Amino acid sequence: MALTLAGCGTFGNTNTQPAEPEPDLSELAHAAASQMVANNPDITRYSPMIAATFVSIDNLSQSSTFGRISSELMASALAREGMQVREVKMRDSMFIEESVGELILSRQVQRLSAQHDARSILMGTYAQGQDYLYVSARVVRTGDAMVLGSADFRVRLNNNTRSLLEGQGGW
Repeated sequence: MALTLAGCGTFGNTNTQPAEPEPDLSELAHAAASQMVANNPDITRYSPMIAATFVSIDNLSQSSTFGRISSELMASALAREGMQVREVKMRDSMFIEESVGELILSRQVQRLSAQHDARSILMGTYAQGQDYLYVSARVVRTGDAMVLGSADFRVRLNNNTRSLLEGQGGW
């Protein structure tokens, strides 16, 4: 009798396919970049672009490995979409702190754009929730701070994403 009841527990369940895996950070960044360009095909006219490290929405002077890699992935994805991206890591024109990354100080935007001949800047923020990290990325025109493109996405908070937040005081 116990065997019969155990078999009935799955009798009515026709959903036997495993759930599809959630996209990883790289896939989400590439989809976000595609969305930015699709929503504003003229965005690439504002090349070259420089990329700033994405920062915590709770403390705009704080970032993490997550913020640094998110920025790198988005810049790479935008380059694939046709945006010219300038690499500025080895320059002294950005505020670079070893454990934080490249943070663009607002008072330096005009100087940076002239020095690197950049017409736009990739910047973004992220926020940690209980189950997800929420990311907001945008490309901003350096001349007048107008947002040329934006995209938002969320990443499941798991052991991998938690490890990218370590050192920030997260999780």
